[in-house]
Amino acid sequence: MVTFPGRYDSLAKISEFVIQAAKDAGLDSKAVYAVELSVDEACCNIIDHAYGGEDIGDMQCSVQIQPGQLTVILRDQGEPYNPDDVPELKMNVPLEDLKLGGAGVFLIKNLMDEVHYRSEPGSENVLTLVKRQPSSSI
Repeated sequence: MVTFPGRYDSLAKISEFVIQAAKDAGLDSKAVYAVELSVDEACCNIIDHAYGGEDIGDMQCSVQIQPGQLTVILRDQGEPYNPDDVPELKMNVPLEDLKLGGAGVFLIKNLMDEVHYRSEPGSENVLTLVKRQPSSSI
């Protein structure tokens, strides 16, 4: 597990960490990008919503590598922010009626193969993201 300060300038280092792990898992470039983008968005949500700003807490990132599969686990000690509680983004509405809240969660859920969240009150929030290499690409 690697600990990063809850700051936007940590995002590049977190991206480097998960990109290397995704490559080590044998994911193709499309899957690697999906992991990078999802983790970046999740970390922004931790900073913005769990902590309510920068320099309030840390983010821990760990990975589990299996051939053709990567699991990324993000932990924070901020306010709970369950992605399942975020209303689904409505895309078939006029642009002026589009509400952008929840766009990141929508993106994560659509890019990753599995998204699991749990909060342990008074302890930590744990977001688990799983990306598998499509079987046609292995």
